[in-house]
Amino acid sequence: MKRLHIALLIVVALAACTPDDAGQDILAPVPELRHGLMQGYLYDEPPLNSAAFLPPPPATDSAQQAADDAASKAMRVFEGSARWTQAAVDAELHFPAAAQIFSCALGISVTEAQTPALYRLLQRSLTDFGLASYPAKRAYQRQRPFQINGGEVCTPDDREMLETDGSYPSGHSAIGWGWALTLSQLAPERAEALLTRGRAYVQSRMVCNVHWLSDTHAGMAVGAAAFARLQNNTLFQATMAAARRELSQASIERPGTASCDAEAAALALLQ
Repeated sequence: MKRLHIALLIVVALAACTPDDAGQDILAPVPELRHGLMQGYLYDEPPLNSAAFLPPPPATDSAQQAADDAASKAMRVFEGSARWTQAAVDAELHFPAAAQIFSCALGISVTEAQTPALYRLLQRSLTDFGLASYPAKRAYQRQRPFQINGGEVCTPDDREMLETDGSYPSGHSAIGWGWALTLSQLAPERAEALLTRGRAYVQSRMVCNVHWLSDTHAGMAVGAAAFARLQNNTLFQATMAAARRELSQASIERPGTASCDAEAAALALLQ
């Protein structure tokens, strides 16, 4: 049985490595823009200008900023809790760790060996979703909550970098929501669980004390906009088709019950 399982995984990997109908190799080597950041699918298209379609962040004395302040204050109660720890896990966007963020919601253990097309899909789309947030980030250069309230962040090693990276919109939220939409399209039968996990992922940025509520909402809008643009990208769609074939394999490995139960318990602390 073990040999059969390994053989099936090899078949899946080989199927994913074959060129798509347009003659493109979906797993061909791709340049890195910097260490750990793979070139996206939209690299040769005009950049999505998030500053053009997002409204400015809330003004200092506005009702919207008051709502941001209240939401940020409410999230401070999770510092040091299991939800805080989960938020730190969600903050990690380097692979292979990042590939596991939606594994419990998807019901599939996402790995380069087992699901190479899906793994590549997440790697490359991360760049498309994340970079789409930067025109607005640069335009507004909004300060982050921890810079105002002086509190801790769930990833202290990132604190210095975060101080120079605009808060609005949230790049992590763009990525997380973009992935939730992508995976919901791949596995519509699990859409509710995936979208719920996407929402929790976005909330993790507030739990971490690194984003305002309005940052996360704007990030979700950016992720949705980039997802819409990817629908017209031939290579993205070819990789999606290969990922669907991977997910259809009966022998595919499932994530561990204990780890998924722990994730569910942590996320349940904030509904």
